Amino acid sequence: MIFMKIIKQGAEAILYREDNCLIKERIRKSYRIDDIDIKLRKSRTRKEAKLLEKTENSPKVFDVDEKNMKIKMEFIDGKLIKDILDNMHKDDRNNLMREIGGKIAKMHDDNIIHGDLTTSNMILRDKVYFIDFGLGFDSSRTEDKAVDIHLLKQALESKHYKHFEESFREVLEGYKISRNWKEVLNRLEKVEKRGRYKGKNAK
Repeated sequence: MIFMKIIKQGAEAILYREDNCLIKERIRKSYRIDDIDIKLRKSRTRKEAKLLEKTENSPKVFDVDEKNMKIKMEFIDGKLIKDILDNMHKDDRNNLMREIGGKIAKMHDDNIIHGDLTTSNMILRDKVYFIDFGLGFDSSRTEDKAVDIHLLKQALESKHYKHFEESFREVLEGYKISRNWKEVLNRLEKVEKRGRYKGKNAK
């Protein structure tokens, strides 16, 4: 008997569990012309599957069904980091954030940009797993890697503000295993200055 359960239904996709697998199905957008909708969903399904296959710390991909816009992957039975981070012991939390920084460095060294680095897209089981590469892409650009980290910083500041500064500092320490960490962190400072400048102009 196949066990199936819808886990999440968002604007772009439905996630459901089938036994020990997770299936992500991209859903049709009624406001788009059918031919365009099919091409977009097919290309995004293909791209996300390739990024998952390239990323070491992500669910294993078992099957890609481009006709039905489905990716069948490993179900990671763990805890979302967004749900546990604030209640962790300080040392455990810092070690976890340093591990996250190191794994982001590995992704970036492989020229993988996640595109939505938040604690909602990280699962802790035996290690940290990154999920949902729907906004991800391949890039060797320092700017893209800096923006990826900047997005995580914003997410931590918003959702985990009590431990934000310490947590982000540990992420940066972990990130220093990247072969290009100096260039990326220097560019991160410029990205943040740009953001502050735009914020002032908007007032």
